[in-house]
Amino acid sequence: MSGSLNPSSLARLLGEWNAGAAPAYRELADVVRLLVLDGRVPLGVALPSERSLAATLGISRTTVTAAYSLLREQGFLSSGQGSRGRTCIPQSGTPGDGQGAALSGAPGLVVPDGILDLAYASLPASGEVVHRAFAAALTELPALLPGFGYDALGVLPLRDAIARHYSAAGVPTTPQQILVTSGAQHALNIVLRTLAGRADKVLVEHPSYPNAIDAIRAAGCRLVPVPMPAAAPSGADPAARPGWDLAAFESALKQRPAMAYVVPDFHNPTGRLMPDSQRRRLVRAAAAAGTVLVVDETLRELNLDGMDSTPMAAFSPALVSLGSLSKSHWAGLRTGWIRAEESLIQRFAAARTTLDLGGPVVEQLAAAHLVNALAEPLPARLATLRDNRDGLLELLRGHLPDWETERPDGGLSVWCRLPAPISTALAVVAPDVGIRLAAGPRFGTGGAFEQYLRVPFTLPLEQLETAVLALRSAQDRLSASPQLRRTRSAPPAAAIA
Repeated sequence: MSGSLNPSSLARLLGEWNAGAAPAYRELADVVRLLVLDGRVPLGVALPSERSLAATLGISRTTVTAAYSLLREQGFLSSGQGSRGRTCIPQSGTPGDGQGAALSGAPGLVVPDGILDLAYASLPASGEVVHRAFAAALTELPALLPGFGYDALGVLPLRDAIARHYSAAGVPTTPQQILVTSGAQHALNIVLRTLAGRADKVLVEHPSYPNAIDAIRAAGCRLVPVPMPAAAPSGADPAARPGWDLAAFESALKQRPAMAYVVPDFHNPTGRLMPDSQRRRLVRAAAAAGTVLVVDETLRELNLDGMDSTPMAAFSPALVSLGSLSKSHWAGLRTGWIRAEESLIQRFAAARTTLDLGGPVVEQLAAAHLVNALAEPLPARLATLRDNRDGLLELLRGHLPDWETERPDGGLSVWCRLPAPISTALAVVAPDVGIRLAAGPRFGTGGAFEQYLRVPFTLPLEQLETAVLALRSAQDRLSASPQLRRTRSAPPAAAIA
């Protein structure tokens, strides 16, 4: 949010702020800080000038100056021109600032300063919306404090909000059909533990989400990859886009896998949206094979072109849906869910207790507010993502014309076909040119996709331009030194999202 707060409005919000229990400047700073934390003073708003606020409150300008200085030190007021700083919240320390070591791009670790991270397809928080949700959650927390705090299903307000969201989308759902998890990855692990034993077959799209592939392997299951059709030529009619190869799915389902994990809504990494006709056909084929269809809907809200589709659960009550707020709102929320028949939810809850006893309560209360107002941050986020997507595609055409790209229908990334099988080599040399990559083979099995690379468009446009120029520099370096392509036989270890 932008704008400013006039001194009279701030004075009304402050109320009787000067209790005399501490120096006046500290009491003033404390009350302003609390107003920011509980959302009554929004983020990004310019506070009144020192002179005008002092006159309105009837105190010395020195007191206001000291209060503003303390708020800046605490991280709740930006350093603005003159005294017109804007409200903010403290930023965590970054590597190299003395608060933490500069770490390498190894799994789960912070990337060093100066490195643009293209291995994560994630957005920063929808700041004010998330902050306001947590402020509301804190006011609701006291009512739950007399309980033990363990809830394997999740707190009722959140399950109720998720159920209403599905019902509004045309899939009647009750809170008893929802289990809240710590993200979609946690949800998938619970489902795997319940439905797939060691050595069971699990069908996946190929390529697919790397962390899902890792979870299936870690469960001791056997992957059954079904290739996605090649991308349509650039400029092709959207109606002629390839979608999914349902004949290949039907053939693979004859092996009767225990589970099939699919991402029909803005598939990661291709960004495709499965048409309703293919959804119906896939549901029928899975049912005929006795295979439980597990549908990851984490990216469903990131519908960049406003395309119509029906939630998969509308075609069958027997399938399992996974959802999350990580991509639409913020990965730091660590809030996801499973939607399924009530009998399955009870089985999932029983399996979940071998992993943990429930999620953090405050986060779930905040998530309930976010789900109840799911569309609030999306229009602005989608507009930015559309600009970023189109900007990235233009940059790739201009600087890497020999790369083939498919315009994604939604999601957060572009799946690129490279001019040669150099994806792993690019990932190896990438840090030398200031970027971090997830090599194409991480999205598949058996060493596939060495000629592909996922490029997210979640960074600001100016950083995307820097990243594309770095990709060009890395490719030129490999072209000049072909031996570099043989320096690593497997993709470097990297956390991917």
